[in-house]
Amino acid sequence: MRTLRIAQEGARALAAHKLRTFFMMAGTIVGIAALTVIMAVGKGTEKKVMKRVNAFGTHAIMITAGGGKGFSPPQAGITTLRLEDAEAIRSQVQGIDVVAPFAVRRDSSTKAGSNQLQTIVMAVGADWHDAWEWYTTDGEPITAEDNSTMARVCLLGTLSASDLFGSQNAIGEDIQIGNVRFKVKGILEPRGTSPMGDEFDRRIVIPLTTGMRRVFNQDYITNIRVTVKDSRQIESIAKEIRQLLHERHHITPPRDDDFAIFSAADIAKMARGISGTLTYLLIALAGLSLLVGGIVLMNILLISVGERTKEIGLRRALGATQGDVFHQFLVESLSVTILGMVAGSVLGWVVSITLARLTQSPVVISWESFALAIGFALVVGVFFGVQPARRAAKLRPVDALR
Repeated sequence: MRTLRIAQEGARALAAHKLRTFFMMAGTIVGIAALTVIMAVGKGTEKKVMKRVNAFGTHAIMITAGGGKGFSPPQAGITTLRLEDAEAIRSQVQGIDVVAPFAVRRDSSTKAGSNQLQTIVMAVGADWHDAWEWYTTDGEPITAEDNSTMARVCLLGTLSASDLFGSQNAIGEDIQIGNVRFKVKGILEPRGTSPMGDEFDRRIVIPLTTGMRRVFNQDYITNIRVTVKDSRQIESIAKEIRQLLHERHHITPPRDDDFAIFSAADIAKMARGISGTLTYLLIALAGLSLLVGGIVLMNILLISVGERTKEIGLRRALGATQGDVFHQFLVESLSVTILGMVAGSVLGWVVSITLARLTQSPVVISWESFALAIGFALVVGVFFGVQPARRAAKLRPVDALR
């Protein structure tokens, strides 16, 4: 009952000075709102990245021509991967399910009637569909016969088909890639966005032999996609592939690799690292805002102690202990920060949802942001409320009533 009475007295004191209470809450509201938005956007970005990683394939390894540690596509003219490398991986590395070499040309000029498109053209073998688990929704896939005969046939992504033919059925129609004419053989399943941010569905797929000899005029490939039978063996298989390519390419330390190997786990690790670093930085900024709000709260409470000296003296004269006065002011501090936390969380949720609708960016409202907000509010309320509460409790009744 005593605790309840102290809490009620603190609440009445706050309600009697609404403007002052609002100013004490302002810093907490801004800090918690910023924290909530940061967490929601961070979680949404992570969800979006993981969706792209899953589209890449959790049991797949990608080998890219050219060195470096990034996941960007190889630049034009890099000739460090050959079909023979893919054959060596297929025959010498255990635990592999599918090996699919392919060549990529970015910003290829493609025409269909009066419509023109700059897009990615992928030259692939028959195993490419199984390696990506990416098949056609209409028409037929690229086959071994297409490659053996260097057939001039192609598959369109759903966006490529829409860009070139609109609502018209594209199967059986002709398109021109560079100076070579192709017949549309099939339409690929919708796939979404790649981990690197490219539109999977705005691509055109042609047979590997046709692409290398008739379109790209090259004898090298740009990528090899490998799928494994057991995803738990990805790291060991990737290590074995790296060692095999070192032997084939005569690479010894300190010479750098002329290829890059990565998996979905590598992409996820990098994305989480970047997202985590940015999130921690923004949380630190939100924490700084809460720190400033706490300092403002403490100063206003100290001013309040000076204004309420007679009230404090009267309470002490009527039997209130130092502990009662201390607890009342501490309760006022905690009440302000908790109310600010609630208002800041609501404001943060509203801003997050509005931001998602305006920018089409994903946001995720999670319990972590609410738990973190409660933690920050309690810490700020206690830490910055102790000094004003101690000053109020130490006032002597006789001096306070003068």
